[in-house]
Amino acid sequence: MPHLGPEGRTDYANFLLQATPRAFALSPEGAWGWAAALPDAAATAARAIELCASWGGTGCRIYAADLAVVWPGMESPAPPPAPAAPVEAGAGWSLVPDGRFLWQGPKAARGAYVWAHGRAAGGQDSRGSQPQPHVRVFNNAGYDVLRFDRDPLTDETDTAAAWLKQALQTLRAQGYDRIVMGGQSRGAWNALQALEVPGLVDGVVAVAPAAHGATGSPAWAWALDDLRRVVEGARSPRARVVVANFARDEFDPDPDRRATLFRSLGAPRVASLLFLDRPREVVGHGGGADARFTLRYGACILGFIEGRAARCD
Repeated sequence: MPHLGPEGRTDYANFLLQATPRAFALSPEGAWGWAAALPDAAATAARAIELCASWGGTGCRIYAADLAVVWPGMESPAPPPAPAAPVEAGAGWSLVPDGRFLWQGPKAARGAYVWAHGRAAGGQDSRGSQPQPHVRVFNNAGYDVLRFDRDPLTDETDTAAAWLKQALQTLRAQGYDRIVMGGQSRGAWNALQALEVPGLVDGVVAVAPAAHGATGSPAWAWALDDLRRVVEGARSPRARVVVANFARDEFDPDPDRRATLFRSLGAPRVASLLFLDRPREVVGHGGGADARFTLRYGACILGFIEGRAARCD
């Protein structure tokens, strides 16, 4: 990259973990600024240039936008588009390649990362929502990213688990060397249910798993028993599993007892477990979407899933 010193290059690495639309601006003096996830590309680019100028940059220009470098003379070729059609679909669900991430295809990709959104308590439609930031770590390392989207009108826990198993079998047949199943809340619960079928996934990243509603839900009476059944039903001795649980999670009926259950999800049920239990930096049911979670644990989660030595202090 032109002009940038070490601090700017470090911040550019942080930029590469951001949701789209995103834009990174820099100036000949070495000033920079970036913005992400604003309503549209034009507003995002304008904000990046504004921030660059606020740090003393003159002639700030966009260096990178979304998935490409656009700096004059250094333009990167447009990345191959993700397929427009779902890999698999049925009534109320689909497994969709996400075009907001770099795409390589099953022959060239390091693996596939499938992301499952949560089920909103108010019945909002979460289809098409961007996966949490740690998924960018996998994409930047060469993984294709797909979404497991479900219609909120038919998105029941065990029904969705059956859909997911069907979708993952189809994806495996496409030839990916490694399949990682990740999700948040109910999506994370379904990701853990995928462990019931040996060989279906090579890794799971379950962020704040939940399937029984928020504080006051009558379903809390049987939530721990259901979680015990999910843990005891795991039959994937080659899969590596990450579970992240956060303090002050309004969907967690009993943090200490749930932690005990999650810690029992080890060999021989799965190959290995990394349990991130109530990290200090982030709290709440949506803690996995906090940038600090990705900055501290993203690379560690990738390394653990791939079986490399990984410190998650």
